[in-house]
Amino acid sequence: MDPAAVTAIDVHVHVHASVDGSAVDEESMKQMAEYFRTDDVRPGNTRDIAAYYRERAMAAVVFGVDSVHRDGGVTNEEVAELAAENADVLIPFASIDPARGAEGVAMARRLITDYGVKGFKFHPNTQAFYPNDRSVYPLYEVIAEHGRIALFHSGHTGVGAGTPGGGGVRLKYSNPMYVDDVAVDFPSMPIILAHPSFPWQDEALSVALHKPTVHIDLSGWSPKYFPPQLVQYANTLLRHKMLFGSDYPVITPERWLRDFDKLDIRPEVRPLILKDNAAALFGLGKGDS
Repeated sequence: MDPAAVTAIDVHVHVHASVDGSAVDEESMKQMAEYFRTDDVRPGNTRDIAAYYRERAMAAVVFGVDSVHRDGGVTNEEVAELAAENADVLIPFASIDPARGAEGVAMARRLITDYGVKGFKFHPNTQAFYPNDRSVYPLYEVIAEHGRIALFHSGHTGVGAGTPGGGGVRLKYSNPMYVDDVAVDFPSMPIILAHPSFPWQDEALSVALHKPTVHIDLSGWSPKYFPPQLVQYANTLLRHKMLFGSDYPVITPERWLRDFDKLDIRPEVRPLILKDNAAALFGLGKGDS
């Protein structure tokens, strides 16, 4: 992908459907739409998403979320294959539930070598694991060995919010301080902390400030709700580590960008967040498409 050909890179886009129309959890999508106050959530397949972002002259990082506790879901292979067909606008990530153990480690290696995925999305809440659990380290070793990116959901989640017992989702797993251990033990592996990390925003800022490889994506929240310290660090010490992300389809890039335009972000910082930081992190424009 040529970063000069796009106006922004959305680093957090969910694929909720397969090309055959399956893999959509209608009840979950309805709950998420209510939580995010989104009237028209359209779970698209990878081709749909490519067309959507191409029309807007944007690029997107796309992935599903793997879970051993949930049947179905879009496959990593489909996401990667269709992203390859649309490499002008899509960057494929995979997702492997750490509970898969040795099988998951083998899957990760194959997805990198055979399918060219650029990173891996982890959701500690829904996958029910602490990021610093040593049983997950063989999976990180494969990611680090191949120079891929590990993206971790952090902080509060809209998944299960407002449902009885939070849908069984436990928030404790997503404190970004657990990812700090991962950054120590895998110092060369690029890491993205996804979302403003409420209620651990200060912890996330500290980890990103302290560990050179840790970035923060700003998805999952409308920018009008960003806490002041997040805006402060985005403008200053962490200006090269903040990344635009929407959380499409529950938050569209239009909605996010509309609110971002009203945020007190310095003019010279805006292009860093919207595109330049991601382009540098992904090595775009340097022979890596």
